[in-house]
Amino acid sequence: MNRGSTLFLKIVIILLGLVVLALCIFVLPNGIRTTHWWGYRPLLIGMYIPAIPFFIALFQGFKLLGLIDHNTAFSMQSIKALKIIKYCGISIGALYAIGLPYIYYLAQQDDAPGVMLLGLIFTFAPIAIAVFAAVIQKQIQNALTLKSENDLTV
Repeated sequence: MNRGSTLFLKIVIILLGLVVLALCIFVLPNGIRTTHWWGYRPLLIGMYIPAIPFFIALFQGFKLLGLIDHNTAFSMQSIKALKIIKYCGISIGALYAIGLPYIYYLAQQDDAPGVMLLGLIFTFAPIAIAVFAAVIQKQIQNALTLKSENDLTV
């Protein structure tokens, strides 16, 4: 893979991180201050918690792209980065899954079914990313095992 494609992905990761950071710094506090119904405040405050594993996963993705740039994608460091991304995805999905009953309660109070759909998307998208990271991690681990067996036979 050439550096241009990883450079594009690094830029996407940086922009995604900046957008979420701006949401955490500007939009969420403004929403917490100006919301007229007290029920949305815990939801908005609770959105800060999954931001922590999100930024950890972004950093690990950036690190993984650096390993790809240095032609060390098939290494234990990339397996470790993918494992951390997997755990971050699972934890983000679990945190939103824990909040789903409250999101359901808010959707019933406001008669807003879109809020529940948004909660489901925020729950299952990180889990899908975690499954994808687990599959890639397993493939890299198998490739490393095969490589070490071939190195022993030569």
